Amino acid sequence: MTDEHSQRVFLALADPTRRLLLQQLCEEGSGTAAGFATRLPITRQAIIKHLVTLEQAGLVTARETGRERRYMPRPEGLQAVTTWIEAIEAQWDQRLAALRSYLLEEPGTSSAQEQETNARAKTQTDKESGSP
Repeated sequence: MTDEHSQRVFLALADPTRRLLLQQLCEEGSGTAAGFATRLPITRQAIIKHLVTLEQAGLVTARETGRERRYMPRPEGLQAVTTWIEAIEAQWDQRLAALRSYLLEEPGTSSAQEQETNARAKTQTDKESGSP
């Protein structure tokens, strides 16, 4: 994902109204500005601006049928975002795994059960050798 493309996508997704429009498009398969205007508390013109922003970010496509412009979600538009998030997630998973490994393998931090077993073994050895 290029910086320019990612900036457009994240900017488009930063607005709650655009996220709502995209979510509804994904649930319904397609929609028009007029259709959204009947359900949302914003004007048709504002909805068109939001849909155009989503289209410019590559998150939706539009198809004109007569005077109507129908918008549909583009799953591949979100794929770039998903790939980016998965890469960040993998980096954090590696860091957390390394930290976990470090904490579990650090010398001198054996478990209480291991410490008790070692103490018993030392006591047994001391008894056998006659040490107090």
